[in-house]
Amino acid sequence: MRKIVLALALVLGVATVNAQVLKEDSFNQGQDTVRPDGWIRAGNVTFLLNQSAFSNWLAGGENNLAGNLAINYDFNYKKGDWTWDNKVLASYGLTKLKGQDTRKTDDRLEFNSLVGKKASGYWSYSFFANLRTQFTNGYDYGNDADRDFQTSGFFKPAYVTFGPGMLWKRSENLKVNLAPATSKMTLLTGEVFTYDKASATFVSSDDVETFGVDPGKSLRYELGFYVEGYYKFNLMQNVTAENILNLYSNYLEDPQNVDINYTLNLVMKINDYLSTNLIFQTIYDDNAFRGFQIREIFGLGVNFGF
Repeated sequence: MRKIVLALALVLGVATVNAQVLKEDSFNQGQDTVRPDGWIRAGNVTFLLNQSAFSNWLAGGENNLAGNLAINYDFNYKKGDWTWDNKVLASYGLTKLKGQDTRKTDDRLEFNSLVGKKASGYWSYSFFANLRTQFTNGYDYGNDADRDFQTSGFFKPAYVTFGPGMLWKRSENLKVNLAPATSKMTLLTGEVFTYDKASATFVSSDDVETFGVDPGKSLRYELGFYVEGYYKFNLMQNVTAENILNLYSNYLEDPQNVDINYTLNLVMKINDYLSTNLIFQTIYDDNAFRGFQIREIFGLGVNFGF
């Protein structure tokens, strides 16, 4: 119940801020977006840089350098009452701290696809598919200094979610997809390890449940209710907030344990090429980890559109 309340609080919080600061044109003057038939392609590449350097600094500190590369690409098609929207999200980040090996700070690969057929008003019949995984191996740096035990990797795990539903689309910047018969598959294509605090050792996915997948297995299947909301608006001049919220309840096991995946992308534009970017993401999935996973990236961004 607390997780549901938190998710609703996030949505209501965004709506409250919007009511206070948005102008009418943030909703496309209250009209549904008119898209021409055919393909529309657009994307951007952002490079975020963080750096700290110290010399004879008595308060202490370690020299460090961190970089993050992110790609956001849309390729959408429309013909009559039919639409097909696709989005690729990819990011990868590294950090180098003096006296330590280079470590990964971000690793994300996601593909979203949604087919819609106009029904009535703002509603459309829909079918969506989503794939989430990462590019390279992950490690528990706190307990595995020599990187002998990978805790994750490419398609270790991968999450595949798909199903029919109904799409409510107020504009390109405000839409909600409801899918009451959604299949979710967790794929584990190879061995990974989890640190066991009780024994102070790493245990294999062949021996214990990992990411919700039974020991020695490579697939977990779920059937449930899926909600995806997307909301992008101008918080103020040259400041854009993009909100993505995914909720999933598994009918087959513990439906009260709602999975939450919320992302906030805040872009503070300096000029056409420079911006200050904040990325905040929180995930709750008790099959993977009994608690909130949080990532936050903040830095100066160099942006290129294509």
